[in-house]
Amino acid sequence: MPNTLTDALVLKLKKSNRLDRDDILAIQQLPIRGQQVMAHHCFVREGDRPSESCLIVDGFAFRSKLTPDGRRQILSLHIPGEIPDLQALHLHVMDHDLVALTDCTLGFIQHDALRELIRRRPNVSAALWRETLIDAAIFREWIVNVGCRQALPRMAHLLAEIHARLEMIGRTANGSFELPITQVELADCLGLSVVHLNRTLQQLRHEGLVATERRFFHLLEKGRLEQLGQFDPTYLHQNPSL
Repeated sequence: MPNTLTDALVLKLKKSNRLDRDDILAIQQLPIRGQQVMAHHCFVREGDRPSESCLIVDGFAFRSKLTPDGRRQILSLHIPGEIPDLQALHLHVMDHDLVALTDCTLGFIQHDALRELIRRRPNVSAALWRETLIDAAIFREWIVNVGCRQALPRMAHLLAEIHARLEMIGRTANGSFELPITQVELADCLGLSVVHLNRTLQQLRHEGLVATERRFFHLLEKGRLEQLGQFDPTYLHQNPSL
């Protein structure tokens, strides 16, 4: 877990943006209200008018919407260092829920403090803007994944993406990563029934591409998995010089 509430944000921004020492110091001086939330807690709800944005300091969260008949679509997964509701700076009514996938440490940052930071530090402003654009790029890829790929490459693509994103912040080891997610939640990410999800995961295991152990996924043949999932990491824009 990070030493301070800003550590995860600094790490994430430094990996995919150009920030100087004064930019980082300004981020570290942000006033952040820390809060622990339990898994499955909805910490921002559709219809809310938040006056602060939420940083994922530790743990995993997801963005979701419910249909009127109660069906859920998980729209994105979020990892430490991300601010999934940064758009609330300009879009004042939330049009989706933010839910803790696991027990989480969250950091709430007042919008006024964020506005002052981006006014004073153009590099930070550009970095946060770039992060929202990457968020949108991931959305587009998820739409293609759910709308165009069959179940097996669909799951392969998602696992390859999560590995790439976690690898960037140092949370993978030899093709393995921790993602405490239930089959129900994974099915809602992929637009599959739980039965179909289970069959698909079993097939990935049978083909020697993936192994699972409690909270961990092990990508046994990462190259083959990426090929199966048609995974091209360009949309993650992880290199700030490209």
